[in-house]
Amino acid sequence: MRRREFIALIGPLIVGTATAHAQKRTPPEIGWLSSRSASESDSVIAAFHDGLKESGYVEGQNVTVQYRWANGHYDQLPALAVDLVNRHVAVIATVGGTVSALAAKVATTTIPIVFISDQDPVKVGLVNNLNRPAGNATGVSQFTSELEAKRLELLRELIPNARLIAILVNPTYPDAETQVKQTEEAAQKFSEHLLVLKASNVSDFEPAFATLMERRADALLVASDPFLSSQRNELVALIARTGVPAIYQFRQYALAGGLMSYGTRLQDSYRQVGLYTGQILKGAKPIDLPVVRSVNFEFVINMKTANALGVAIPQALLARADEVIE
Repeated sequence: MRRREFIALIGPLIVGTATAHAQKRTPPEIGWLSSRSASESDSVIAAFHDGLKESGYVEGQNVTVQYRWANGHYDQLPALAVDLVNRHVAVIATVGGTVSALAAKVATTTIPIVFISDQDPVKVGLVNNLNRPAGNATGVSQFTSELEAKRLELLRELIPNARLIAILVNPTYPDAETQVKQTEEAAQKFSEHLLVLKASNVSDFEPAFATLMERRADALLVASDPFLSSQRNELVALIARTGVPAIYQFRQYALAGGLMSYGTRLQDSYRQVGLYTGQILKGAKPIDLPVVRSVNFEFVINMKTANALGVAIPQALLARADEVIE
């Protein structure tokens, strides 16, 4: 048999075999580990998908995602992380605070981790260096807890004669003690008293706000915490019933009817996690991807809520707002 005839004979077989192998090849799988809940995460998931798309990946086409949600129950994160490791996912995206990242870090030293950390990732042991994070983790470092003092200052500008300001924290959140300490130190500078309210589940909200009313607090600061953020709609509604002006962490609170918010742009962080996740799928290693520090902050005022509360927003605050919801 001549060579040309032989190639003509087996050529279709080679093509058919290659096509069959391509069809059998499964797309890479991403593990998603969040301390939050799926029901209130549509906007951040969309931002994550935007980052993936920038790297050439689209869920359902050339990549799959295994979602794991702790729904504010931080004690469930270790088991959820182990489950993802046992599935041999290609990379784990940990979101919803440092607690998720630490759970994944304990579960694996080999699978790459892309995190969002609301604490210093070097201090908590996620990486040893921001520029060259040796190990299996990299991601985004947000300013969240560090901004509690700034949020307190904004409340003081709103209500300069405040006698008592309250702070709502989740005592099960690892950074809660630091949040309270930093806010107390800021309050002491202005000779103000701070009322600490605690809530680690939904059933704690009513008694916490009963204390808020009983002590006649003039304003409320809701501390940064993934669980509290996941319950923002109920929180905002309950706080509105008290009539107490409040400031929150992310813009999503103000969109839900909260009076004011000040913090980093959450969507930017999730987009960056998606971008890094895609780059790792393409072959990059965490050591090649420096930890990104959030630099975009946004101050949002909801004038609808201000009018409903009968609160006059000073012109100085309005002038500094990045967004005013009319």
